[in-house]
Amino acid sequence: MTGTRRTAAALFLLPALVLLGALVVYPIGYSLIRSFLSQSGDSLAGVDNYRALFTDDGIRTALKNNIIWVVFAPTVSTALGLIFAVLTERVRWGTAFKLVVFMPMAISMLAAGIIFRLVYDQDPDKGVANAVWVGVHDSFAESSAFPRAHPGRQSPLRPDQGGFVTAGTVHTGRTVALPLVGVAPDRMPKGAEPAARAQPQPGKVTGTAWQDFTRGKGVGKLGAVDPAEQGYAGMRIEAVKDGKVVASTKAAADGTFTLPAAADGARLRLPASNFREPYNGVDWLGPALVTPAVIGSYVWMWAGFAMVLIAAGLAGMPRELLEAARVDGANEWQVFRRVTVPLLAPVLAVVTVTLMINVLKIFDLVFIIPPGSSQDDANVLALELYRKGFSEDQPGIASAIAVFLLLLVIPVMLFNIRRLRREVRR
Repeated sequence: MTGTRRTAAALFLLPALVLLGALVVYPIGYSLIRSFLSQSGDSLAGVDNYRALFTDDGIRTALKNNIIWVVFAPTVSTALGLIFAVLTERVRWGTAFKLVVFMPMAISMLAAGIIFRLVYDQDPDKGVANAVWVGVHDSFAESSAFPRAHPGRQSPLRPDQGGFVTAGTVHTGRTVALPLVGVAPDRMPKGAEPAARAQPQPGKVTGTAWQDFTRGKGVGKLGAVDPAEQGYAGMRIEAVKDGKVVASTKAAADGTFTLPAAADGARLRLPASNFREPYNGVDWLGPALVTPAVIGSYVWMWAGFAMVLIAAGLAGMPRELLEAARVDGANEWQVFRRVTVPLLAPVLAVVTVTLMINVLKIFDLVFIIPPGSSQDDANVLALELYRKGFSEDQPGIASAIAVFLLLLVIPVMLFNIRRLRREVRR
């Protein structure tokens, strides 16, 4: 059509064809051939390597996780991108918001993996996810300040259903000593004050619950309140008769407490709730949640990509159609569901298919974020390919996984190409 000679055209195309052959065609052909050979490469293995894809436990777990990735990661990323794109059209600082959401795309997968390895750290003092989770949990169910407290030597307390109970009964007009040890000074509850000796009161049971420990040899007296010792502020004390709680109270800042006459003849119990271990959050990178956690980091990175493409589609949408729907009486939800989404269907398809191809090859995040103890549970096909090829020295199975991944990607690519051709014809 241009009059260019075929020889000249071939010469111009030759460098691209050489690169294409060397970097794409040859590796695919070699992988295909290698997948039918034994691990040593000296003999033909037939379909044994492909049979291992469905019999090896590690590969089956990877295949299952890949299905989870393909179903949820593109769907959630596209849905969030759609929501962000639609809402930012109505926000004054929409451009700044889009910039913030898109910013993770500038970060490499390696850096994002390191970031989220820290975000999901089990220790609430290090991991942001657990810091937030523990903060919300403790707002509704406060953790105990005395998880390691226990009776010391010559204590009147005995173990009882996770807590402690006095060996004998108590009576009104007398004081009760409830000495405990085992709480580090820097772990004492806020507001704890030096312990005070309770004074007897007629018709009431009084006492002190305190840390019966003073630093230094020969300092303080066992079982007696000393000036350097602190009270167990907030310690819950129950009076129990015949297995029933007849009265209860909490210790003051100096450890003193007072119970009514109903406690006469009862045993005093420090319930197990006083010694409950502090809530340490969710094991995000444990076997049960590691895959959703890694998918969450992927969504954090790629929701911005989806938002930018969908926002571009929104910018080219005929506004008169939206206004016509509103004039006809449609509310905003109906406009969004019946007009906006159908008009954006081609863009949504592009975003979803692109992300599907991307997650089929996911490797970096799964390699970096899960700890060694749960990496097998988060395994995906690309990571298993790396393991078989480089760690376990099984190139035949690794090649079979590579070919299998190619076969999974091809239908999605063909669907995308056909859809793009239809769009061009329109």
